[in-house]
This record gives sequence, structure tokens and C-alpha cells, in this order.
Amino acid sequence: MPLSRAKSIDELYSAVKDYELVIVPDAPLASALNRRLDRPFLGDLATTPRRLAFGRREESEDRLAFLDVINSTTLNWKETAYIVGDILQCWEHTGRLGAILDYDAFDTDTTRAVVESFKELETTSRSLSEYEIDAGSDVAVVEPAQLTTLERSILPVEYDTYEILDGGTFNYPPFHIFDSPTRIIETLLETINDDNADDVAIVLDAQSEYSPLVESAFEAEDIPYYGGPGFTDEAAHRAFLQLLRTTFTGSNTRVSEVRPALEQLGISLDIEHNDKRLSTLSLDELKPYESFCTNLGDATVSEALEAFETLADCQLDSFHDELDALGIADDVVTTETLDKLEFYLQTYEVPTERENEGVLLADAKSAAFVGRPLVFYLGLDEGWTHSSPRRPWVNRDEEFKRNIRQFQQLIQSGVDQHYLVQDTEGATPVTPCLYFDELLDESFEQFSDLRSTKHSRHDEHSKSGFSRESLDVDPEPVQKVSQSSLNSYIISPRDYFFSRLIDGPDKHYFKEGNLFHDFAECYVNDPEFVETETLEELVSWMLTETEAFYHDVDDAVRRTKYRIGLETIIEYLDANPPQDGHFVTPSSGWGRNEVADRFDVELSSPLTERWVQNDALGLRGKIDLHHKPTGLLDYKSGSKKRASQVVKDSAIDPPTDTPNFQALLYLTHLRSEQPGEQLEFTFFHFLETLDDVVSGSHSLSDTLTTITYYPQSFNSYVGTKSAHDVLLDGYNDCRQTFSDLGLDGYREIMASLSFPETRDKSELRNSEFASQFESRVADATGDVDVAKGCDQAIRALNDVRKKNFFKNDLDAFEAFIDDCLADLNDYRKGEERFPVAGHAGEPNYRYVDHRDLLLEMNDHLTEADQ
Repeated sequence: MPLSRAKSIDELYSAVKDYELVIVPDAPLASALNRRLDRPFLGDLATTPRRLAFGRREESEDRLAFLDVINSTTLNWKETAYIVGDILQCWEHTGRLGAILDYDAFDTDTTRAVVESFKELETTSRSLSEYEIDAGSDVAVVEPAQLTTLERSILPVEYDTYEILDGGTFNYPPFHIFDSPTRIIETLLETINDDNADDVAIVLDAQSEYSPLVESAFEAEDIPYYGGPGFTDEAAHRAFLQLLRTTFTGSNTRVSEVRPALEQLGISLDIEHNDKRLSTLSLDELKPYESFCTNLGDATVSEALEAFETLADCQLDSFHDELDALGIADDVVTTETLDKLEFYLQTYEVPTERENEGVLLADAKSAAFVGRPLVFYLGLDEGWTHSSPRRPWVNRDEEFKRNIRQFQQLIQSGVDQHYLVQDTEGATPVTPCLYFDELLDESFEQFSDLRSTKHSRHDEHSKSGFSRESLDVDPEPVQKVSQSSLNSYIISPRDYFFSRLIDGPDKHYFKEGNLFHDFAECYVNDPEFVETETLEELVSWMLTETEAFYHDVDDAVRRTKYRIGLETIIEYLDANPPQDGHFVTPSSGWGRNEVADRFDVELSSPLTERWVQNDALGLRGKIDLHHKPTGLLDYKSGSKKRASQVVKDSAIDPPTDTPNFQALLYLTHLRSEQPGEQLEFTFFHFLETLDDVVSGSHSLSDTLTTITYYPQSFNSYVGTKSAHDVLLDGYNDCRQTFSDLGLDGYREIMASLSFPETRDKSELRNSEFASQFESRVADATGDVDVAKGCDQAIRALNDVRKKNFFKNDLDAFEAFIDDCLADLNDYRKGEERFPVAGHAGEPNYRYVDHRDLLLEMNDHLTEADQ
């Protein structure tokens, strides 16, 4: 089936203008023909069968029928909605009201009752069944195949027919391929404005992401439009329903879930409360909301709406009208009443008063014709494909033919057509609408396989961006960076930038982690403050402090978790008390300790919560515990990572997409205070053995991950006694080989070799180093398996490198920090935009904090383009 050319509206008008009556299947097509009338004419030349029979603009008869049935019967609302829909649909396809009763599966007492009520109900379908066009009328029918059986029932015996598709070939315009929906919206805004809005239509899948993007973009630019949001999309309507629902959801409603509704009441809460349970907050701002919920009591739905109108300072007359129409205005607000109301609003489109001016937004699955000169078609993907009803009275083959014919007419509407599409979404190809498979001769899987043009941001994108006012002020340079800021910056400089501008909500893991940290600091300062009673009191207090984030049913589990976490911290610090008497960074008195405030603990130790301000290296941060002169400790409530994973995530050339520079940064700082020393940084994951403690067996060693810094290059390290000791603790063949070789022999061999830079196991095995190493060890040892022993030795030494840091690593990190600070300050000066792409390329979006503010990266776009 080729893509057939559609006649223009002017061609069609010329063909039918001399008839007394023109029947068309689509109201917009009728309006377009009537606008071209060039002779005196009483009434409309063109009309649809329903408008002709009903005598006025047709209304949503399924909604009106539903309202009539629920107000005249006691039937269940959901059942009624389904039966009403089936009756009207069967009537449409068969031409008879009672035809549904011919199908045994649908011949029920309830269906019979509803069919009976329809006999007295004034509907457009009933008007069609009773209407006949005068036999002597000069009638033309456009696209008769697009009319349903019921619509065709009004036609006279004789009439002329006209097809919109003339059989010629339609040379479709090229598909314009964009990188994202945002770029498509930007393209629309470059073309559409207030002056030409009445000449433009946009056809899209109303359920797609394009719909809200277009609407919000037009609202932001004050471009008029219609055909978009409906009754339930009104912010005040949504807020009212949401607040009603909140009163029945118990105490677990989060602020984020009802923030839009609260804002309708003029309540604005700080973002820090977003993840907290509303019921746990005691804020003056919430008093209007609490008053609404408290006074709801035995209120009727109408009274609740009036109370909402008072609080929100608005008038919702149309909502009152719908409550009256539904017969529930005087019903007490209950979950059942609310369920029924929400079902109705989700099922039926409630008509709203709106100005039909501006850009026309047309639903691709409803429209067959768009009467605007300039038409944009967005998406044209699988969402445009109709889903034919699975009912015995529906001929699915005929329905498919009607749909594909309607699709051909639709995509040719207007004088100029522009198809704006995406070729991929994420990493997945976008599948074009199914109808293209039937209509195009080309073989294709995605839009780029068809005649198309790709668009990027390069030349066509506005280079002005947001309006800016130049200030004669030099930005204050960033001179130091923390490990968390550095991690964010490496993942995505743009995300880092937003983190400096936008506050984020409090998180349960931050709150819990801070409480555990505060306890550990108190215990180092004063172990005596903890007694059995105090520990239980502390656990109960922690439950209260974190209750805003958790359901009450979680209390028992949390109580166990908190108690075990505290006991594990006590056990570790008792077994490994901090070593006093060494030089530490002066404290800045940063922050407050909630545990100390609550239990009156004096904090005097110079070893805990030490604020780092290293101007020379450009580093800052806070050290949990300066455990010993050459060792730092960091408390972690999260899952444990292996030392090799910590080192891997600290890579800088290139960085990973999950960077974590904490150990590397603090060891670099400690090296500046303890130069030439072997240093350690230990992660203490005090909840790692939670399950083991519950089961009765645990080991503190399972909670620790220690990274060692060696004050020499790795190539120097491999010839040391420390490295030789590693081999003597290795596998059997390795141990035997290097025990036989001895320390002096090992040092002599390693002094003449250079360990390869690569960390890849197979590359190491096949290296010249491995060959020479094995040869020289074999010459110096006795009857042992040298080949296996040397292979094990190389792996063991490589493992040391993968799990620890060496002088070269910290030297490179210092230079890396300098480069990052230089680039960061260039961005701050405005010399370049903060790029979305991080040092490892496209950001790992699982680890960004402001995902909705970052446009997705595309392989063919440069950072500057973003």
C-alpha cells in the first residue's frame, strides 16, 4: 500500500462546493470547508453525521450516558463505565442499540438494564438512529469508508462520494532528527510566536513526553495554545484531590508527595523537608494544611471543596458543577467517595471553557485533519499507532484500514508539514509508527534509514543563552576543594555547579550517619558517658531524631540496627584506642555535635572531627579521627568496599565514572604533615557485620578497609623487604621460590629490572619483565617450580599496587588538583560553560544530584555544544 497523496482543502472544496449538503467524517474538515464558502448559504455546507443529526455541536455522549445511568440506578460506577462504553461502541459498529445483547458474553441483567435506560436518554447515537436525510437532497459524502455503520445509516439511497486520497504518490518531507525532546521544543520556539500562533498546529501523542514539554514551553514564552490540558490538569483541581487523598493515607505521606498541593494553599516548605513525613513536622507554615485535615471530619465533598477554596483563595465553580452532576456533592468524604470521584475524572474528559485561539495541539490518535497552514508532527513513533478494540463486533482488519487511511490524511494536513523526530532515546533506537511499514517501500528500522536530516546544536543554536548583565567584579576564585565536591566535579562539572546553587533535601542516611559520627566523637572524648541505660536511651533518642524519614513499622529493625552500630563503634575504639601526643591540624570548631548537646558531653580531644584547610595543596575537608600519627580513620555507615575498588575509584588518568577521592585526598594532606612516612587511611564500616552480630558471630576485621601509602615509587617498592615479605606470605610455589631465593638475591634481581606500568594480568604475564624475572630467579634458585612461583609473585606485587598508593600516585594527584582548580575557576569566570560531560565522558547519571537539570549527552556533540 503506497503512501497516497491527499487532496488539498481547496481541491476538495472545488469538488463539493455546489452540493446542498456535504457529509464528512471529521469536524475540523467540515469547519475548513465551511470557511471557504464563496456563495450565500444558509447554515453549514459541510458537517459530520452526528452534528447533522443532533442539531448542534456533538458532546461526549459516553460521559453524559454514564452520568444519567449512575443517577438513575444503583449500579457500580466502574461496571457502569465499562458497560456504557461497550454499548455505545457496539451501537456505533452495528447500527443498533440492542445489538450488544446478541453476544452471549455481554448479555447480562446489568447490560439489559443499561440498554433499557438508553432508550430514554437523549444521545447523539440515538439521534443518528432516528435521523434520515431527505431523499431528494443533493448530497456528497467525503471518505464514506471512514464513516461508521451508525453514521452511514442516515445517508440517502443516492449520493456522490469523494475520496481525499487521490491515488497519486505523496513525496513525504524529510524527517528532521533531533538529539532530544528538548531540542525539538527549542526548534518549535524558534519558529512559533504570538503573531503566527493562529496559523500553526502541532500533532503529537497526547500521552507522550512531548505534550507537557510543549505546554510548559508555550506558557513560559506566553504563546497562546489550545487543545492541551483538560479539567483534571488544572493545578487547583489536582491539589484538592491530592489533599483529600492525603487525609486517608495515614502518617507516611512525604512532603515531596504533596508539595504541589501545599503550594496551592500558599504553603512553601524548605527543600530540606522534602523526604520527611508530613505528620512528623511541627511547623507554623503547615497550620492551614493541618486545619483543613482536622476540620474535614464528617464534612461533605462540597463542604471540603469550599474549605479548599477558602484556603487556596480560588473559585472552582466547574468542580462544584461536576459534583452536582455526579450526585456526590452532599456525600461525606470517604475513601469510597474519593475513589469514585477519581475514577470518573480519570475515565472521562470533562468539558472546560477555553479560548480556541493560538497554536492548535492535536492528538495523533484522535485527529484526522488539521486545518492550519503550518503543521509540526512530533515523535511519529509507536505511540501514534492505534490499538483497535478487542470486541466481537469490531472488525479489526477494517479498523486497521480506517486507521491507516486516517493516518495518511493526517500527516498531509496543512500547506507545510514538518516531521520532528528522535532517532534514538537513550541507547535504544526509536521505532517509527507501524503505519510507515505499510506505506513506505523502503526497508528501515529507524528514522535515519529514511530520507532525513540530522540536526545538532552547532550553528543553529542561539549563542546568547540567558540574558546576562556584565559586572565589573572579578569572581572570587575557589582555592580549595573537598573530596565530595571533587567527586561531583569529576562526574559532571555542570552538576557540581548546580550543587553550589541549589539546596537539596535532608536524607535519612546523612541524618543517621551524622548521629553515629557524633556518638563516636563523644565516645573518644569521654568513654565513661556510655552506660547500659545511656545506650538504650541513646538508641531511643536516635529513633526519635530519624522518625521523619521512616515508617513506624520499621522501628524494631532500626532499633536493632542503631544498637549494633553503636556497640560495634564501642568495641572497635576499646580495642584500638586513638594514640595521643602527635601533632594534628588545629580545630576550627566546625559544626555541632547533637549527641554531645543531648547528653552533655564535653568535647576536648584534638583527635576527632578535625577540620582540614590545606592552602598549599588546595584541599579541605574534615577528618573523623586522627587515629595515630600516621593513620586516619573514617566512619562509614554504608556498604564496605574492597581496597582495590577504593584505589580504582581514585584513578585520575583517566578517572572512573564513579570517582571517590576521599582516601587519596586525606593521605595527600597527611603526607604534607608527615613527609617520608608510611601512612594509612582506614574506612570503618561499623554496620557491615550487622547480620553476623544478629546471628552471634562477627569479626571486627570484616568492618575495615585500609589503604596504605608507601613513600616511594612502586618500582622502588618492589625491591624492598616489605615486598619480599608479601611474597613469603603468598601461595605455596611463590613462598617456596622466594624463600629459596632469599632477600638479598631478590633485591639484586629487582634492582636491575623495571616493573611494567600496565596493571593488566595478561599483559604482565607476556611482558619482557616477566620473562627476564623468571629467567634470573631460575638461575638463582634450586629445585622449585620457578615458572609458577614467579607468575604468582608478579600477581601478588600487582595486587599490592592495585590496593595501595605510592609516591607517584600522590604526586600526580597534587598536579591533578591544581589543574581541576584552574579549570574550575575558568568556568566561574565565564570563559566557558560548566560542561555536562565529566572527566570520564558522559556522566554516570546514577551519581548526579540534579539529573533533571542536565541534558543527556550525545556522542556527536562537543562539550561546548552542551
